[in-house]
Amino acid sequence: MRKWTLALISATMVMGLAACGSNDDKDSNAGNQSAGKTASSETVKLRIYAQYADEDTKGPYDYAAAELKKAMPNVELELDVQAQDDGQKLKTYAATGNLPDIYQAGLDIINTFKKSNNILELDKYADDFKSHMQPSAMNTLVTDDGHIYAFPYAGNEVAMLFYNKALFESNNVKVPTTYDELMTAVQAFNAKGITPLALFAKEKWPTVALYDMFASRMEPAGITKLDKGEAKVSDPAFKQAAEEIVTLVKAGLLPKGATNLNYDQAAALFHEGKAAMFLNGQWEIEASTKALGDKLGFMYVPAADAAAYDSAKLTFSGGGGPGGYAVNPSTKNPELAAKVAAFISEKYAEFKYTQRGTPMVATKVDAPIVNTFPPVMEQLSQDIPNMKTTAFSWGLGNPKFKAAIEDASQSLMTGAYTAEDFISDVSSSVPSK
Repeated sequence: MRKWTLALISATMVMGLAACGSNDDKDSNAGNQSAGKTASSETVKLRIYAQYADEDTKGPYDYAAAELKKAMPNVELELDVQAQDDGQKLKTYAATGNLPDIYQAGLDIINTFKKSNNILELDKYADDFKSHMQPSAMNTLVTDDGHIYAFPYAGNEVAMLFYNKALFESNNVKVPTTYDELMTAVQAFNAKGITPLALFAKEKWPTVALYDMFASRMEPAGITKLDKGEAKVSDPAFKQAAEEIVTLVKAGLLPKGATNLNYDQAAALFHEGKAAMFLNGQWEIEASTKALGDKLGFMYVPAADAAAYDSAKLTFSGGGGPGGYAVNPSTKNPELAAKVAAFISEKYAEFKYTQRGTPMVATKVDAPIVNTFPPVMEQLSQDIPNMKTTAFSWGLGNPKFKAAIEDASQSLMTGAYTAEDFISDVSSSVPSK
């Protein structure tokens, strides 16, 4: 804390005593008045540490701050722009006793600050916020210990199988719902010189996502069950997933040299109509809509049979984790700080939903949409309330398993690797319970 701030506080306290205990002083420090003493006419400054670097971060923050001014005119936010340094500046603030009243925190910061008592448990302040959550996004609010430490604005992100409607229609290929139908599509497109599925398998996460898509047709938890040691890679769901991918790859599912393809190369195949399908996250929707227009669609992942397809269609590979706006436990007004943190998070999500055209937010939004969703995004938005998610490879908690599943799933894409090889290479990394 700066020396001049301490001096100002001391002077204010003396003046307050001289005035027989008057509460008219306006503290310039973040939240140095208790909730019980803060009148609605008093200005309370709260220091907030938030991302504010580009249009994607400035827009939602400015919107949330403006909405806060309308709802709580006595609260003034003092923005401390978040450094792009993997949390090092925030950790330094915590170590030196200079932590802002409100700050953005991901799971890494949450876990670190829990141990050092630098993050407020928000359970008793979260009832109203919890009622506004998307049911499918509760994993972004509650941590594994059952508590709440941050109010999220970002929802789950998912991997998707996009497809070119025109290519399927012009080649009389049915959009597959089963593995047999997927094999028929692979053979039909190969016969016409069209790549069935463009995959930038030079990166490992898309290969894990493809494997997880298949595994989650039988096991809704997908690879998270292996990550937590709650299943074996030799179990039917995981073994069958590897077997199906090997069969499809050998039949020509992917372009030659798929493990050497980067995003630009794989995307070009799809955007230029040379590939019928493409795997990427939902963030691909904008680029593929620009390239294909109303020819773009997304399919639910095929399964072994119609019953498995229907039961698993809303299980998406991908997910998210706890994170959002957290509160400094040493703030002088924790109830107000928590209320503001929750408000900012909801309005941040509201901006993303209504003005950025993304439904991938943690909370429900009732405000009218300014920028309408592309058709594929609209379809996805309707699925969000009821979807289930697994995990991206970068969200796995066991580093040894993460490395093994990334290497092995990438090898599955070569056509020179068997399901037995996959099981053997991954088994030793799966924790046992």
